[in-house]
Amino acid sequence: MTTEQKIIRAKVGLLELARQLGNVSQACKMMGYSRDSFYRFKELYDKGGELALQEISRKKPVLKNRVPQDIEDAIVALAIEQPAFGQVRIANELRKRGLTVSPAGVRCVWLRHDLETMNKRLKALEAEMVLALDAENEKLRVAMQTLNALGEPITSSKAGGLIENRQRRF
Repeated sequence: MTTEQKIIRAKVGLLELARQLGNVSQACKMMGYSRDSFYRFKELYDKGGELALQEISRKKPVLKNRVPQDIEDAIVALAIEQPAFGQVRIANELRKRGLTVSPAGVRCVWLRHDLETMNKRLKALEAEMVLALDAENEKLRVAMQTLNALGEPITSSKAGGLIENRQRRF
């Protein structure tokens, strides 16, 4: 159970205890919440159910310090392409391509995309390769279905029936 689920369970428990006791003040004292918090939880629960009780982050992201999206995409692509490169090497490689970013900026992007360690970058590379292989296998499967839909293989009469040719002649 995640901490988010534990927080939601505690809030629902407070609401349930208050319902069972019939006394909000007593339930809040027992659970260690203020009555103000209880009524906020109750309003959220009434509007949106348990999902509305998720912890709301008051911290707003500082977007002006963010790396531009094109540079962020390049960092992620290079990190997956070269998982052994460190943040300084990635920053230098991008500088050669005309994209300016600091090693700390590379690290921040890696943290946002969960790529901060070499093992995580290797796992991301592996996942990308699996997706690419699945796409190739799908193309091959479609090609085989197309060939099978054309009909039975046509044998070459000149080879005495030893060579199969899947092309139709019109």
